Amino acid sequence: MAEADPPARTISLGTGVAAIDSAAWDALHDGANPFVGHAFLSLLEESGSVGPGTGWQPAPLLVEDEAGALLAAAPAYLKSHSQGEYVFDQGWADAWARAGGDYYPKLQIAAPFTPVPGPRLLANSADDESLLIRAAEAVVRQNSLSSAHATFVAPNQMPMFEDAGWLVRRDIQFHFANTGYGSFDDFLATLTSAKRKQLRKERARAVDGLRIEELTGDAIQPEHWDAMWLFYQDTGARKWGQPYLTRDAFDLMGECMAERVILLIAYDGEDCPVAGALHFLGADTLYGRYWGCQIDIPYLHFELCYYRAIDIAIARGLARVEAGAQGGHKLARGYGPVATWSAHFIADPGFRRAVADYLDQERHAEEIEMEWLEGHTPFRRKG
Repeated sequence: MAEADPPARTISLGTGVAAIDSAAWDALHDGANPFVGHAFLSLLEESGSVGPGTGWQPAPLLVEDEAGALLAAAPAYLKSHSQGEYVFDQGWADAWARAGGDYYPKLQIAAPFTPVPGPRLLANSADDESLLIRAAEAVVRQNSLSSAHATFVAPNQMPMFEDAGWLVRRDIQFHFANTGYGSFDDFLATLTSAKRKQLRKERARAVDGLRIEELTGDAIQPEHWDAMWLFYQDTGARKWGQPYLTRDAFDLMGECMAERVILLIAYDGEDCPVAGALHFLGADTLYGRYWGCQIDIPYLHFELCYYRAIDIAIARGLARVEAGAQGGHKLARGYGPVATWSAHFIADPGFRRAVADYLDQERHAEEIEMEWLEGHTPFRRKG
């Protein structure tokens, strides 16, 4: 008996996630990671945080059946720069420009401004995941782009990119692992005596004279978003030159994602907010995202972004806290080194070889760094 023909598929580039039915999009993932959800990706578009004038032009990769039903998708963007990605390829762009090529635009498969590992191929079958990768390659070739990049890819999806021949890049973040602690003191008991004393001292000094408010869901009012916006602007101006998110993005978070937000605000006295940290709830993870302050208070950053996050994870029974990109200072505060992954498709064979050689050297250096970090955690040595 002859084999049946595979079901027909239509592959296309969409104009944005907001234009896609939310239920159809969210049926393609398990909802554990909020940053690939329809609510988050569409609010970035509706708020003007991505789109015209931002260098992030939404171009989701879509796979549909003959009836037009969505079978697979990838959050993708045509990028005219390399900002807001946290996997740095500006050196590649410079090298390609010196060789006479145009590195931009490039295709970026990612959750914008969000260095959080998660699924990048949203599909219910491996065949459709593979189709998304082939679609990305086709977009590059058919439009004479330099490259496609999938950043902060969930580890279980990396083999799919490797099998397709994409180049693999590794980086390091610092995550807190909740091994069943009943309290922050239980966590402290696993640290060396010196580190235990240091963390207690930092926590006490950070909150001296302050009131800390923890807010989620309907408890987050417009004045709280006003305060967080000011804090975010201050940090964004210092770190990136200008904030990535618009003011409207914060209002939309409150409208459509408030139940997945935990907002910590520090008050000097009763009514004056002086600092804040914004966290997102996943199924088993707390994601630290944005922080800012109006007054420089020692250790307050650590308290709102790291220690309170550990408190929340323990209280809610969450498996881990992911506190963002980089930050070796997190190691001393109980956040251990974890590998993160990205995949890169380079169209030109010569350029691909050069990037592959660079990644080989980088990987060797990072293996040495990871080994060092794992040997310098603040935890007591067994035996």
